[in-house]
Amino acid sequence: MQDRSDPTPTVVPFPSSATRTPPGKNSGRGWKDLRARVLSAAVIIPLAALCVWAGGVAYAAMIVLAMVGMASEWGRLFSLSARSWRGILYLLWSLACAACALTGQWGGAFLVMGVAFVFGPALWAGQVAVGCAGVSLLWLRFMTHPGAGVVLFVVACVALSDTGAYLTGRAVGGPKLAPRISPAKTWSGSCGGLLCAVAGGAVIAALLPDALPGCAWRGAMMGGVMAIAAQAGDLAESALKRARGVKDSGALIPGHGGLLDRFDGLLVAAPLAALISLGAAAGAAFWYVGLH
Repeated sequence: MQDRSDPTPTVVPFPSSATRTPPGKNSGRGWKDLRARVLSAAVIIPLAALCVWAGGVAYAAMIVLAMVGMASEWGRLFSLSARSWRGILYLLWSLACAACALTGQWGGAFLVMGVAFVFGPALWAGQVAVGCAGVSLLWLRFMTHPGAGVVLFVVACVALSDTGAYLTGRAVGGPKLAPRISPAKTWSGSCGGLLCAVAGGAVIAALLPDALPGCAWRGAMMGGVMAIAAQAGDLAESALKRARGVKDSGALIPGHGGLLDRFDGLLVAAPLAALISLGAAAGAAFWYVGLH
């Protein structure tokens, strides 16, 4: 049962078909949020990169905090207050999932996610989405080689896809990608994001230590896969917010909204990368899958 005393999400109207920008024109948002996005990135990127490079406690703490923060935002979307006993238990559930992964109990982490069905289907879906992403990022850092490079590859490709889509979409405009879900997204932006991730994947894979022959084209291919996964996660989160009648999942990151708004692409890309990595020999980077 939901805590009826908790506040419901603030309803924010979405553009109607009458107010949408015609194909071929830039969205009404233009570049007004670019400054806030750049300033946020200037803080987040160096801090996250430092934690990824350092590994150990610093990286684990970053992932755990992100999991708890995203779980809190997901709960808020469904009127679950973090101050209620159910809300506190919901956050502790994410901590338990992360604790299992950090102690090497990978199967136990998924068991914790499964048992979260006691919260109901909607909140359980949040535990699964956030838990799979967090556990996957821990797996990629601690169980693959080179761990820091693999995480960098995934995060960079997702970020390049997001940034490329943002810049291309606003510069070129054109037909909408999914107007009923996210009116601001365009096909040109999607293609621009895909191309940026492909190029970035090729460069990163080629520059990482112990790169094998042919890793550049493999990196390009997997960069494209990460971009498609990231855009799917972005659209899925947009559909969720639209269904719940909210514009952003939170207001933690200026220019982006909440953690779910900023890292929605990783909710799909990170688990996919971890799943592919199971096919790589001796814990190698996941773009080496098939090379034995």
